[in-house]
Amino acid sequence: MPIATVNPANGETIKTYQAMGEEEIERRLQLAEATFRTYRTTAFAERARLLHRAADLLAEDQDDIARVMTTEMGKPVKQARAEAAKCAKAMHWYADHAEELLADEEPAAADVKDSGGSRALVRYRPMGPVLAVMPWNFPLWQVVRFAAPALMAGNVGLLKHASNVPQTALYLEDLFHRAGFTEGCFQTLLIGSGAIDEILRDDRVKAATLTGSEPAGRAVASTAGEMIKKTVLELGGSDPYVVMPSADIDRAARVAVTARVQNNGQSCIAAKRFIVHTDVYDAFAERFVEGMKALKVGDPLEEETEVGPLASEQGRTDLEELVDDAGRSGASVLCGGERPDGDGWYYPPTVLAGITREMRIHREEAFGPVATLYRAADLDEAVLIANDSPFGLSSNVWTRDEAEVDRFVRDLEAGGVFVNGMTASHPAFPFGGVKRSGYGRELSGHGIREFCNITTVWHGA
Repeated sequence: MPIATVNPANGETIKTYQAMGEEEIERRLQLAEATFRTYRTTAFAERARLLHRAADLLAEDQDDIARVMTTEMGKPVKQARAEAAKCAKAMHWYADHAEELLADEEPAAADVKDSGGSRALVRYRPMGPVLAVMPWNFPLWQVVRFAAPALMAGNVGLLKHASNVPQTALYLEDLFHRAGFTEGCFQTLLIGSGAIDEILRDDRVKAATLTGSEPAGRAVASTAGEMIKKTVLELGGSDPYVVMPSADIDRAARVAVTARVQNNGQSCIAAKRFIVHTDVYDAFAERFVEGMKALKVGDPLEEETEVGPLASEQGRTDLEELVDDAGRSGASVLCGGERPDGDGWYYPPTVLAGITREMRIHREEAFGPVATLYRAADLDEAVLIANDSPFGLSSNVWTRDEAEVDRFVRDLEAGGVFVNGMTASHPAFPFGGVKRSGYGRELSGHGIREFCNITTVWHGA
C-alpha cells in the first residue's frame, strides 16, 4: 500500500510520500536508544511540563488538524475536532496523574518481615523504545493514548502509522518536538507494513503496541513472542448492544444510532450487534431504523454531515460483501444496503434483521455503518447471542433492573460493560478486550504500567 493521502470523499490522491530507507530507519533507532538513556532519568515534573505544552499546542491546532484527519480518512469534521480535544484532555490527565500512578508501592510490613527483609518496595521503571503500530480510524486518539502514558513513564516512542494517514503521523512527531521533547522521544517512521518485522526484531526496540486488524495483531504478536518482547494488542470488535424490557426504549434507540455510526461506523468499539428482548423488539427496531434513515450522509468537511465516506475503496467493498452475503442467506434489509451513485467511498446507514449463525456478518466485524438486529426471548438468550462471537472488546446493556445488570456484568465476555449508555474511552478507565479482540490494557494506571519494568527492591535485615 502506498504511503499517501487519498481523499475518500472523491478518491483524489493529494500527496504521496517515499518510504524511509534502511539508513534513515537505522538513524532513528540509534536516536531512540540514545535519547532513552537520558530521558528515562528526567523528573516527572519535567515530563509533565512538556506534555502539558503538547496538549496546549494541540488545542490551538484543533481546527487545522481536524481538517487534515477528515481529508485523509473521511470522518465528519465535527467528530475530528472532538477527537483532537479528547487527545488534549488525555495528555493533561496523564501529565497530572502519572507520578501518582507510578509511585513506589510498599508491601505490608508483616510480609516484608516474613521475607526476612528490613524493607521493600515495588518500583515502576521505563523499558525503553516502544514501537506503536497504529490504525487510521482514530488517527490522533489511537496514538495519543499510547504516547501520553509511554512518555510520562519515561519511555520513548516509535510510530508506524497507517499508510493512508501520513500527514497526521508527521503532525504528531512535529507536535511533540514543538512542545520541547527532544527529537528522539517520539519519532514517526514512514514505512510500509513489510518493514515492521525487522524493526520489532531489533534489540533496541523493547516492546510493541498495536491497534488494528486481527491478522496484523497475529503478525506482531508472533514476532514479539519469538523475540520475547512485551506486546499490547487492541484488535477488532463486534460489540453487542442489549436492550431489555425495562429500558428507556426511545433513548436506547437514539443512542444506538450514534453508537453504530460514530466515525462512519469504523470503530472497533462501535455497537454492531443489537440484541433486543422480544417484548420491545418491534418498538426498538422501528425507532432505530427511523434514526438510521434520518442521518445526513455527505461531504465530511460540511458541518451538518453526520456520516461521511468509508476510508478506502477496499473497505467499502468488504462491507458490501458482508451485506450481500447476509441478503443471499435470508437476512432482511430494513434500510440502506445499496451503494450510492457518485464519487467517493460512501455507503448508506444500513440495518439488517433475521441474522443467522451461518452468515458471515454474524462472525465477522462489519467496519462501516451497518447494524444487525437480533431478537432474544429472555436474558439467557441475550447473553448467549452476545457471547456468540470471536470478539470481546466491549458491550452495552440497557436495563433498569439491577439483578439483570449483575448478570450481564458477570456473564458477558468483554473488556467492558457499559450500562444505559454507549461505550466510550476515557483516560481514567482501562480499555481493552478478551478473546480475539486482543490482550493487555490501554489508558488508566493499568495502561501506563503495561510498558514498565515492575521492579522488586528488597533490603536485608
